[in-house]
Amino acid sequence: MYKVGFDNDKYLQMQSERIKERINEFGGKLYLEFGGKLFDDYHASRVLPGFQPNSKLQMLLQLKEQAEIVVVISADDIEKNKIRGDLGITYSTDVLRLINAFEGMGLMVGSVVLTKYVSTPRVNAFEQKLKDRGIPFYHHYLIDGYPANISKIVSDEGYGKNDYIKTSRSLVVITAPGPGSGKMATCLSQLYHENKRGIKAGYAKFETFPIWNIPLKHPVNIAYEAATADLNDVNMIDPWHLEAYGETTVNYNRDVEIFPVLKATFDKIYGKCPYKSPTDMGVNMAGNCIFDDEAVKEAANQEIIRRFFTAKCNQIKGRASKDEIYKLELLMNNAGLCVDDRKCALEATKLEEETKAPAAAIELFDGTIVKGKTSALLGCASAMLLNALKTLAGIDNDILLIAPEVIKPIQELKTNHLGNKNPRLHTDETLIALSISAVNDEKARLALNQLSKLKNCEMHSSVMLAQVDENVLKKLGVRLTCSC
Repeated sequence: MYKVGFDNDKYLQMQSERIKERINEFGGKLYLEFGGKLFDDYHASRVLPGFQPNSKLQMLLQLKEQAEIVVVISADDIEKNKIRGDLGITYSTDVLRLINAFEGMGLMVGSVVLTKYVSTPRVNAFEQKLKDRGIPFYHHYLIDGYPANISKIVSDEGYGKNDYIKTSRSLVVITAPGPGSGKMATCLSQLYHENKRGIKAGYAKFETFPIWNIPLKHPVNIAYEAATADLNDVNMIDPWHLEAYGETTVNYNRDVEIFPVLKATFDKIYGKCPYKSPTDMGVNMAGNCIFDDEAVKEAANQEIIRRFFTAKCNQIKGRASKDEIYKLELLMNNAGLCVDDRKCALEATKLEEETKAPAAAIELFDGTIVKGKTSALLGCASAMLLNALKTLAGIDNDILLIAPEVIKPIQELKTNHLGNKNPRLHTDETLIALSISAVNDEKARLALNQLSKLKNCEMHSSVMLAQVDENVLKKLGVRLTCSC
């Protein structure tokens, strides 16, 4: 059952105010390292029900007169054609997509920084695209001994060799298409160059997860570990913050491990580090906007189980390792969860056992479970989809929304002319057939009008679905898992 537990309006207000405060603390110029996704943050919207996927972008829009965006990409990722797993596009393509999106929302994109810069044909081709669009770009280089050799890093032989990024606003948001792009190093390099020019500037970090002011073992924080199981990130109590303030806060291993290096870097640039802990560097206010902790816990628990099912399927596809599976099993155990805690998965499995054929189940907003079995005409996902629409529209389950004589010609087209061996209708074909029926059938039209109510509903298939079905369900906003 879907319940809102996060106050998005409060978040927008509190978050923008906190960033303004941090800008003022540093005398009017702040480099803000933006971790995670600046928009389309569906993980956050799943584990914090009520959080909108574009909340962080909306928050920045409240600061758009002060803000400019610098997009960072590693030349190594360009050369390797690194892919964003969620979108299926290269990092270099995503940089251009991000620029279009930001500018389309009225935000200023100042430049692009190519980190770990080495000139190669592929890197040069990307730079030419930036030139053609009139986007300034800069080069940052690998530094021997990074990040431990502070004396070299914070010198003219280290950060000093990097291009100085020209900026014009008080808030410079450093973002990237994915992790490992070099956002933090870009911020620190700029602080070095600004300090040499006598310009006061500061650094802060914006990470939504882990949430620093909720318990270490809160499901939301465990869900973050599940989301980064492939990176082997580990949440932990911030020992620096505990020692400095006697206050327990949550951070993650990479920030805790790098803090001594950051502190030494700040000491060398400024003479004294402005922060006593990794938590001090953050500006995240999400934890203050949870108003129904039980609703948030349940949403996060479902995310942990979803991550496990997804990783199992990805392992079959060659996209996940055994270590990632083991990590997710451990996290589920730590959270006291098992796969049967996902109601739709439990019901789909039961139906498969009864029918000896693939089955699917969906949990609607009010907690109602609707199932679908495999038939001669429809796959289990298509059958479940029609049954769910009937339930939402108050239509009796025995009513046929699509007549068999409509389905059969589609099957003949698939098998006789398009070379498909499976005659059953996929979800896209089912929806097209339903749309055709809706022209003359009021009930079919009523059912079709329920599609928007499937958004954020939990669904499980007892078998891995065809990619076309996954794509359709994703577009409808259904939160799908599959057994394998």
